[in-house]
Amino acid sequence: MMEGEQRYYICALKDLTWSMNYSFNLWKLLRSLFSCYCCCRYWILFSDSLSALPHVSETVLKRRKTLRQVKEARVKARNAQKQVRAGSKKEKFKYPESFVREQRHKEKDEIRMRRNKKRANKMYQVPAEQKLAFVIRIRGAAGMDQTVRQVLQHLRLHKNYTGVFVFLNKAALDMLRIAEPYITWGYPDLKVTRDLIMKRGHAVVDDRRTTLSDNAFIEAQLGESGIICMEDLIHEVFTVGRSFRKASQFLWPFKLTAPKDGFRRLTKPFREKGDTGNRKEAINALLSQMI
Repeated sequence: MMEGEQRYYICALKDLTWSMNYSFNLWKLLRSLFSCYCCCRYWILFSDSLSALPHVSETVLKRRKTLRQVKEARVKARNAQKQVRAGSKKEKFKYPESFVREQRHKEKDEIRMRRNKKRANKMYQVPAEQKLAFVIRIRGAAGMDQTVRQVLQHLRLHKNYTGVFVFLNKAALDMLRIAEPYITWGYPDLKVTRDLIMKRGHAVVDDRRTTLSDNAFIEAQLGESGIICMEDLIHEVFTVGRSFRKASQFLWPFKLTAPKDGFRRLTKPFREKGDTGNRKEAINALLSQMI
């Protein structure tokens, strides 16, 4: 190959290399310019929304973090104390007098029930027009006879200051007579019945306590019995209709509060100026304090 041709090829190769570098640099320049254009456009479009974002100072964030750490430390300390107390828990000491007291209560209950069987026909003569009663449990389970315990469980009175509606028939009167020292009951009027269901009423759904939220919920549960709203439920309970059993079982036992003055004489019946037993229409004044 001649010397002139070599020079020609070398110059052509240099021109080609320069042009390739130039085009590559030009491509990089165009790409950077395009990215700058996109960033500027994004900033112009979203500058208003970015300025509207809430601003929280660093001091506030530090304070929140400190409070969170303090709260977590308190929870850990409380759990540790619970574990220590649970590990060091001893059997509760009971004085002999408490055993004697419970045994006397049981003996009194047995004597009372034997006497009630002998004079069953003379007690609790309820007026014929009275079919509805409201029963409230007012005493605990200390010294309670097994028969009384079963009656209270059947009435769904598992805790103090809980109440239920009861249809007054012979079987119900027998149960009320057995559990008399632990309950008080009477004949509620329409106003008290309405207040109980409206203010303290809850439903039993799948063995759970559920709020009576609206009429659609009542219709879904009791629509087959002709009860489609709250007023129908109140009317069915107060008049002791055909579906009273379903309506009363649908209502969760009412959780009441203790009366303002409390119960002073729990060992005496109401007819002897005590607190237990049949109060008749006086139950309305008591319920107005407990609702």
